[in-house]
Amino acid sequence: MRVLLVEDDPLLGQAVRDQITRDGHSTDYVTTLGDARRYVQAANYDLILLDLLLPDGKGIDFLRELRVSGSSVPVVILTALDQVANRIAGLNAGADDYLVKPFDLSELTARVNAVARRYSGNPNPFVTLGNLQIDLAAHSIRREGRSISLTASEWALLEALIQRQGMILSKAQLEERLYSFNAEIGSNTIEVHMSRLRKKLGGDLIETARGLGYKLRQC
Repeated sequence: MRVLLVEDDPLLGQAVRDQITRDGHSTDYVTTLGDARRYVQAANYDLILLDLLLPDGKGIDFLRELRVSGSSVPVVILTALDQVANRIAGLNAGADDYLVKPFDLSELTARVNAVARRYSGNPNPFVTLGNLQIDLAAHSIRREGRSISLTASEWALLEALIQRQGMILSKAQLEERLYSFNAEIGSNTIEVHMSRLRKKLGGDLIETARGLGYKLRQC
């Protein structure tokens, strides 16, 4: 997924960014609402992690703006405000989950994955593709009892295809899943990753729609 993290605490922000990156997601990290507004106008995000108290305003106002504009991007609130009234306000403003600081990073991973699955239309983390058994939550793949290892980038691409199984994803859409604004993108990066995925998972699992992109074969 491509994730936008909006958090002004540098230590927590870096820890969360590192965790989300380790989980195989591309993460853009900003510390103000002004930057958050610019980023959501420039890119399509699969999820936003949002602090409520920021130097230039309240995160809940930004959340309301998103929902009023018609955006359905999943939003998980990260905040030290732990009163029930704060939780209710956040959820009523359109948040999908509410995590109170301090929190365990593994819990953050679990909540992010759960929200992502709900929005993909399938809350079940277990997926079967042909002879592959995939656990999206644990990032594990097995074929006939044997484990298959994927890199973080390969996982990001596979998850994108699973979430849109049978639909064509363009090269640009797939690149958005891999890279943040500060990363360099090679002209053939997607092709290289797809070639490696095919070798690991089976050559007929991922189909190429010439000139359009890639899609996961419906099993």
